[in-house]
Amino acid sequence: MGYLVPIYLISVAFICTAGAIALAILHIYRHLLNYTEPIFQRYIVRIIFMVPVYALMSFLSLVLPQSSIYFNSIREVYEAWVIYNFLSLCLAWVGGPGAVVLSLSGRVLKPSWCLMTCCFPPIPLDGRFIRKCKQGCLQFVILKPILVAVTLVFYAKGKYKDGNFSPNQAYLYLTIIYTISYTTALYALLLFYMACKDLLQPFNPVPKFIIIKSVVFLTYWQGVLVFLAAKSGFIKDAEEAAQFQNFIICVEMLIAAVGHLFAFPYKEYAGANIGGSRGLTGSLAHALKLNDFYHDTVHQFAPTYHDYVLYNHNDGDEGTRKYRSRTFVPTGPEMDAVRRNKLMFGNKLDDIQLSSVSSSGTSTPQNPGSVPDSLHGDVMKSSLLVDPSNSYTVPYDMSLIDMDLSNYPPKVPAATETEPR
Repeated sequence: MGYLVPIYLISVAFICTAGAIALAILHIYRHLLNYTEPIFQRYIVRIIFMVPVYALMSFLSLVLPQSSIYFNSIREVYEAWVIYNFLSLCLAWVGGPGAVVLSLSGRVLKPSWCLMTCCFPPIPLDGRFIRKCKQGCLQFVILKPILVAVTLVFYAKGKYKDGNFSPNQAYLYLTIIYTISYTTALYALLLFYMACKDLLQPFNPVPKFIIIKSVVFLTYWQGVLVFLAAKSGFIKDAEEAAQFQNFIICVEMLIAAVGHLFAFPYKEYAGANIGGSRGLTGSLAHALKLNDFYHDTVHQFAPTYHDYVLYNHNDGDEGTRKYRSRTFVPTGPEMDAVRRNKLMFGNKLDDIQLSSVSSSGTSTPQNPGSVPDSLHGDVMKSSLLVDPSNSYTVPYDMSLIDMDLSNYPPKVPAATETEPR
């Protein structure tokens, strides 16, 4: 006979679960009613929805322990989804990969004991760095459902049991794989934050990072420690440890729901003039669409950067725009997002001269020194960011460029100021 949870613990868990779900649904509802910036709020809605998923799955595992493995699997898959969406939200805030590369061009992340990069050379903050960060998160999103499926197979074969660290059980090996993948994803998120924290400063990222890492990171290690406590004899057995973990998560989700209200306030988007709300149903449909994840995954793990997708921030009828290029250049809506971010880029982005394309298939910046100085001062506040040249005379790394010029005429007429754009 399994461990029976006391009725008072179930009552407390139910109250916390109901309160957490109510707060989260109300918070999501307000975001959907004020869905004025879809490119940001799509990710915010997905992140907030972690509270209902975590709370409900943990409560069901508490009252239906014989089916807890299925409920826990849903919770763990969504855990990976939250990490990916948070990184995507951070990239959207700063205008996309193109804006990050433009802002941090020529800079490096110097070795640090805190970041465990002390034994490595300085990391260039270029397109490759952004891609590696996204790959670090995406691998966890892809691997986690696979691990869940493998877990269910071993469970059906009687070779899996939560908290059983026996070499004859799959729990030990799956936990090791999961820990490596999970740590890689969080480490990629940390590196991205340390490289871009000055760019993210206007968006008050600290409480957001704290709430995400507290819910995702601490709940995972909390579970590992609870099962280790059961193995060490501090808790009666693994079943009691699992129920204790589920109860704690139910209580923690109420705290997380309150934290989300302050970390992701809907009032930041209420009454914004950037875009009109598309209605409750349309906003919910946009937030639930997975086309951004599909295109992002295909691109980030492609052998080349061909057909890089720059997402349309308005998501209108034209959908996404594709550019056959292996470099990150902010164009269209992505450049609009850069221009809106006046706190970090100043008011002189129109002075940036984009490079012209020659008939030989090469592209070089025409005047790299025209990048505004306001870009230089604000971004370099971090002690971990180093500008080797201390100027913008360093040419861009053009090794990634692979442009298809077959459809271009040999000579392109120069644009004049009188022509419409």
